[in-house]
Amino acid sequence: MLFRSSTGEQVSIGMTALALIDLGIKAKSYTGSQVKILTDDAHTKARILKIDHNNIQDDLDKGYVVVVAGFQGVDEKGNITTLGRGGSDTSAVAMAAALKADRCDIYTDVDGVYTTDPRIMPKARKLDQITFEEMLEMASLGSKVLQIRSVEFAGKYQVKLRVLSSFTPWDIDIHEEAKSGTLITFEEDEEMEQATVSGIAFTRDETKISVLGVPDKPGIAYQILGAVADANIEVDMIIQNVGKAGHTDFSFTVGMADYEKAMKL
Repeated sequence: MLFRSSTGEQVSIGMTALALIDLGIKAKSYTGSQVKILTDDAHTKARILKIDHNNIQDDLDKGYVVVVAGFQGVDEKGNITTLGRGGSDTSAVAMAAALKADRCDIYTDVDGVYTTDPRIMPKARKLDQITFEEMLEMASLGSKVLQIRSVEFAGKYQVKLRVLSSFTPWDIDIHEEAKSGTLITFEEDEEMEQATVSGIAFTRDETKISVLGVPDKPGIAYQILGAVADANIEVDMIIQNVGKAGHTDFSFTVGMADYEKAMKL
């Protein structure tokens, strides 16, 4: 099943490389295992541990366009792993970090980061530039433009990002950073007016789980959430009510896709 879930990207990179060759461009394709994007063994939510980029760097030095499959890697036993929803963004940022690229451009179905979802609020404005901290906060609160793990990876390895539309022509000059899409940077623009609110984010696929009448004592949060964390389920908000008569109610939220698994735990 995991192998089948990774084949779409493998077919795509092969066809993309063939299309480039047909245009007279030297190109090669690599699957995650061929690159050796080493991950842990948390299948469907694997985390990248290390990337062996030497072969790709050699091909780039020889003038090849290298097409790498996103969303996938390989564990220490050679098993194919997948990185979960938005994993292709994470793959791109990780490859940019490994190759010490000047910037990582993410092509998506929108032409940048907006102050809020333009499908909900037509008056939403596209941001020419946003800081990493602001993008990380918006991604964590439901903004779907970039997957939160890709933003975390960019922050850890100081990879500058730009969000662009797959359907809009743009200038390939890397020095024209602010003229297309949204640039995500690590420096505050001193010339920009300091906005009180940069954007509004929300999510509709969260679910709340409440555990009622638990003992009001230190360590109860770990007793409830330890198994959830061990199962690689991300917890968003945590609320513990004021104790009464030695007991309290404990609530937390997880993604809708993880609800049934979290409930069983």
